[in-house]
This record gives sequence, structure tokens and C-alpha cells, in this order.
Amino acid sequence: MSIPALLQKKRQAEPISMLTVYEAGFARLAYRAGVDAFLVGDSLGMVVQGARDTLSVRVDDIAYHCRCVRQGAPEAFIIADVPFLADADRSTALQTAASLMQHGQADMIKIEGGSEKANLIASLAAAGVPVCGHVGLLPQRVRYEGGYRVQGREQNAFEQVVANALALEQAGAKMVVIECVPAALGRAVSQALSVPVIGIGAGSEVDGQVLVMHDLLGMTDNPPRFARDFLVGQSSIENAFRAYVSAVKERTFPADQEMFS
Repeated sequence: MSIPALLQKKRQAEPISMLTVYEAGFARLAYRAGVDAFLVGDSLGMVVQGARDTLSVRVDDIAYHCRCVRQGAPEAFIIADVPFLADADRSTALQTAASLMQHGQADMIKIEGGSEKANLIASLAAAGVPVCGHVGLLPQRVRYEGGYRVQGREQNAFEQVVANALALEQAGAKMVVIECVPAALGRAVSQALSVPVIGIGAGSEVDGQVLVMHDLLGMTDNPPRFARDFLVGQSSIENAFRAYVSAVKERTFPADQEMFS
């Protein structure tokens, strides 16, 4: 898998399957099951480290888990989350990218934020760093925003999310994740951008889906409403991953009843 191959999937309207993975064993199974791309997300702070949110995760944590995933799936396309404030300025962001791509062996880094991150992404792109943007709900800002809330319900907010996504693409982002928005907004962003748009709780009419592995396997006490336990009815974890990939490719996940009202 590569950036051009992912772009080709968007052009051919073939949904992209992405999964958060944090260690070698699960990475091996997910790669064998046909998952297109892996995200080593700062969600590991909650599902691996047991923290209340993602803010305590460090660059070294992400780099370590990227290396673990690379060991389990040497040929996988791996995206590394940039932790909280590890992109505070151009110099810091370049250092972070170097750590995640050189030591972590990631193929791409992911940065949360809207148009305010455009200049930063442009600087990274100029340095040859592939960047995935992240709009909609921003988990690194949940304390500032007052919790996990659906984004883009009102018209002004809807238009702002689209504008943010466009600004990131124009700055050089090669992919954009959109989280926790109405399905109509996910569709609008996918149609507006020429790069792949990967949804998490953004409806089925985007260019692909990403899901936290622990939610997919039913390991989360209070999973988001758009998640689904794919292990139910399956004989193995690998088969659960295969079921997820099939549901993404067939656009049966997420279904309307799995979305928020």
C-alpha cells in the first residue's frame, strides 16, 4: 500500500479499510485479513495505557508502538498520530515527524486541527513529510471543548468543517480523517476533496473507515454509538478483522442505526 494506491482507491470508489493497531500480533492478523492501512493512534492512551483521554501520550509512546506494528506487518502502510502539543510549532513538528518516521518507521503522520494547522502542514509537506489531517471532533481538545460531542450539526459549523478540510488539502495533506459528524457532512467533505477522506462516525459515504481495534473487538465498556462488535459470531480475531474489512468495502458499516441522532 502507498499514498498513490490509496488515492487510486478513492478515484475508483473502492472504500479504504483502516484500523488502529498498537502491537505486532494484532498487526499481523489485521494485515492478513486485508486491512488497507493502520493507524497507531493516540487512542492508545485510553485503550492500552488506561488513561481518561489521549493527552498523556508522548511521541516516544507512538514511535514505540509503530515499531511494534512494523514488526508484525512489515509491508503495512502505517500512519502515526502526532500527540498533544507535539506539533506546537514548525520546529517541534519537524522533530516529531523525524522521530515517528525514522525511529517509529511510520509512513505518514496525522495532525489534528483545522485551517489553523494549514501553514504547519505546508511546512511539513515542503520537507517531504506525508501528512494526514483530522477534522470534526478533535480528541486532543476534549478538555477544552468540554467533552466528546457531535460536530457540524449547525449550518455554520457544517460549512466550517468543510472549509477546514479543504484548507488542509490545499496545504498539502494527502489524506483527511473526519470524526463524529453527521453523515451528510462526511459525504460533503469526501465530495469536496480530491484526497481520501476516512470517516470514524461520519457515515458510510466517505472514502473509507477507521475504527479503534478495541471497539471492533468488543473490548470497550462504553463504545461510541457508531462502533460495532465484529467479533460477535466469528470464530477468531482474524475473522472479525475480515468481517470489518468486508463491511467497509460493501459500505454496510456504519449503518444508519449505528450513527448518532
